[in-house]
Amino acid sequence: MEREGPRNCFSKILARASTTVNQAVAKSSVGKYFKLEARKSSFTKELRAGIATFFTLAYIISVNASILTDSGGPCTENDCTPAQKTTGPACKFDMNPGYQSCLERTKNDLTVATSLASMIACFAMGSIANLPLALAPGMGANAFFAYNMVGFHGSGAVSYSTGLAVVMLEGCLFLLLSATGLRSKLARLIPRSVRLASAVGIGLFLAFTGLQVHQGMGLVGPSKSTLVTLTACLKTDSATGECLGGTLRSPTFWLGAAGFLITATCLSRQVNGSMMFGIALVTVVSWIRDTSVTIFPNTPLGNSNYKYFKKVVSFHTIKSTAGKITFSHFNSSSVWMYLLTILYVDILDTTGSMHSMAELAGFTNEKGGFEGEYRAFLVDGGSTIIGAALGTTTLTAYIESTAGIREGGRTGLTAITVGFCFFLSLFFTPLLTNVPPWAVGPSLILVGAMMMKLIKEIEWTDMKEGVPAFVTMILMPLSFSIANGIIAGIGVYIAIHMPDYAIRVWRWGVRMKNAKYDSRNQITSLESTDVPATPV
Repeated sequence: MEREGPRNCFSKILARASTTVNQAVAKSSVGKYFKLEARKSSFTKELRAGIATFFTLAYIISVNASILTDSGGPCTENDCTPAQKTTGPACKFDMNPGYQSCLERTKNDLTVATSLASMIACFAMGSIANLPLALAPGMGANAFFAYNMVGFHGSGAVSYSTGLAVVMLEGCLFLLLSATGLRSKLARLIPRSVRLASAVGIGLFLAFTGLQVHQGMGLVGPSKSTLVTLTACLKTDSATGECLGGTLRSPTFWLGAAGFLITATCLSRQVNGSMMFGIALVTVVSWIRDTSVTIFPNTPLGNSNYKYFKKVVSFHTIKSTAGKITFSHFNSSSVWMYLLTILYVDILDTTGSMHSMAELAGFTNEKGGFEGEYRAFLVDGGSTIIGAALGTTTLTAYIESTAGIREGGRTGLTAITVGFCFFLSLFFTPLLTNVPPWAVGPSLILVGAMMMKLIKEIEWTDMKEGVPAFVTMILMPLSFSIANGIIAGIGVYIAIHMPDYAIRVWRWGVRMKNAKYDSRNQITSLESTDVPATPV
């Protein structure tokens, strides 16, 4: 007989230990609460599923923090260094050292806020709803908040504090709508073609963001003659982003392009954690000092960031973003438009994501619902309220949870494992806060690419459906506003269908008139039959 090698012996020992642990947990109160046996799962399988989900989702920690930092957060012109050339509000766009330092502090806070809010949301989803779904700040809503509501470095219609108040109120409304059962009815009020086009348009919006100079790879930038043009230049105007020379010669762009190809290749081969591989490679290379792609230039700010980065492990406490909420500026119509837009995006995103993942996991029933649906939506709304209190945007169930479901995750233990991983990430803030935009940009582009799949479900042969859908998706990136796309799409849909509505009203009026005429004839005939005959 052949002797077993050390590897085979170790595998058998590990398998026996795993079986013992799984049986013990399944029979315990924990196993019964999470229905491990009923859902044909095991403790170790849930752990593996949770880890797989986290590695697929972990990119959101740095990406969300980067996007929200572009809004300027609580930083104002008061944080600018007075001795610089540009003073007043314009200093926020002129690489002012004081303002840049404030942005770095804000990014540190938002990194922690993202991890902490996601951790709480995942723990709640796992323990309350018992579903293997991971929650984190939603892509699309964060971009809308940063670039439309608050605007780049606070150039929008509302302040960061008012924007967070809008997000918190949206979470309260979502919670109320979910509790009363009105959420699904509201989702069905929006025409299907506009709903589908909204997801596609948000994808184009994210991809366009990832291509730009300040927020992504820097492949496209502004132009005085054509509005948008190819850049990736060696030198750009720090205020406008316009190219000053050396098109397609930016070292950081080519490094970001390499990360894009690596991530796209991994996605095409369905590798778990594909997003993280590209981001990690580009980031690690950018950490090397004294190179043309370093994120730590030899400047006072670069030296300060590098000093903090060298700590590697450090627990950062939120100092500037938590509790920065004010409801004092809700007298503006734009605030209420932003509220309705975020609520609309949240309802559609959360409803679509949860139902698709529940179907994949086999939780759906004959009526189209799924086990734990009511609690899951309540958790989603409550998590958004907590996120706003910490300084981040709406939290939603992530489609990346399918990675864990494919690994066999079927209970809330998967979500709790993801939450624990987010907890561990809180201790690596020095690393997570120093992820460059050219590492984040490729992931935004690819998230946008993945959202394109819904375009095939739009009925393009019917122009009454196709035209509103096209207007919705094209206006989001070109007007750089998700709200503009949604409003225009609904407006065009109503306008195109107006003749149909008018014909229906006219036909209804004719039917009512005929019914009234028939009823009068019946009454007249009855009266004539009731008149007694005159005796001869």
